[in-house]
Amino acid sequence: MELPNLYKKALSFEFLSVEEGMFLFENAALTELMYVANELRKTQVPHGKVIWQIDRNVNTTNVCIANCKFCNFYRIPGHSEAYITDIDTYKQKIEETIKYGGDQLLLQGGHHPELGLQFYVDLFKQLKQLYPNIKLHTLGPPEIAHITKLEKSTHREVLIALKEAGMDSLPGAGAEILTDRVRRLISKGKCGAQEWLDIMHEAHKLNITTSATMMFGHVETLQERFEHLVKIREVQSRKPEDAKGFLAFIAWTFQDVDTLLAKIRGVQNLTTAEEYIRMVALSRIMLPNIKNIQASWLTVGKQVAQLCLQAGANDFGSIMIEENVVSAAGAPHRFTSTTIQEAIKEAGFEPQLRNQQYEWREIPSSIKEQIINY
Repeated sequence: MELPNLYKKALSFEFLSVEEGMFLFENAALTELMYVANELRKTQVPHGKVIWQIDRNVNTTNVCIANCKFCNFYRIPGHSEAYITDIDTYKQKIEETIKYGGDQLLLQGGHHPELGLQFYVDLFKQLKQLYPNIKLHTLGPPEIAHITKLEKSTHREVLIALKEAGMDSLPGAGAEILTDRVRRLISKGKCGAQEWLDIMHEAHKLNITTSATMMFGHVETLQERFEHLVKIREVQSRKPEDAKGFLAFIAWTFQDVDTLLAKIRGVQNLTTAEEYIRMVALSRIMLPNIKNIQASWLTVGKQVAQLCLQAGANDFGSIMIEENVVSAAGAPHRFTSTTIQEAIKEAGFEPQLRNQQYEWREIPSSIKEQIINY
């Protein structure tokens, strides 16, 4: 393999193999990877703006039996701190989100052994009746798999019921690394890699838009990272022609503070800033059929995320009025509507507010700046 040939192949939007991606990671100069990825971004996103969003991550419940070793958020059934969010809390959080200019809830929770399909159908219907303009970006493939098992149903039947109840899109949660070796080590209680991929393909067939993610920097090998990217790309290539499929890809680094992975296995996040930028650039290169690549400022911070905008990323993500899961493992970074736009401008780009469908939004005239206090 020769670098110029691989660059030419990438710039032609050809699919690179796992081995070719690994070769680029290990041998290409960072500046050259950034250049190639940036050229691809300019072709796929010719307006050159960097998009951002206002939403809130609200957890339906913290009860979970998946026992992921990187998660400090969950509580086992019967724990004194276990909860199921009540409707009054949703109302308070949604009205606050609207006040801050938000138009969406990212609704996720745990694998609660007693919350089946009817619970989520009723919840989504009630929220849509109360707030018809709020978009529900809800659950994720592991939760769909969990509900399917509880109901002894099928992925398709569960997705149809949730979509009819008000689910607007399906997040790429719970992907971690899509190889079963890794999943057995860090998230044994979640669905396997193939089931995650199957659920996403089924969602695309139902014209439910989704996102794809990767959490790296723990027990995975470099090869497994690139196998993950290729699997995501393959699912996107199989979507119906009229479906959007994966709207975006988001990679972030494992946050290790007080996690079981760190305490018991001694696994630490040793990912450097250069390595993260390299992976973002290679995400753009390896995923030519996914238009939007997001930089995870939440886990890597403002300055590294800004550099990613020169390395193929075009999405700065959400200000996340509330986020509890990743923060519980040590992610300290925060933005407001003002500071996220300032950060994008500092990086040399024009900020553009978006919604979950990656359509542009006008910034609400009555927007109130939130105070970061969590």
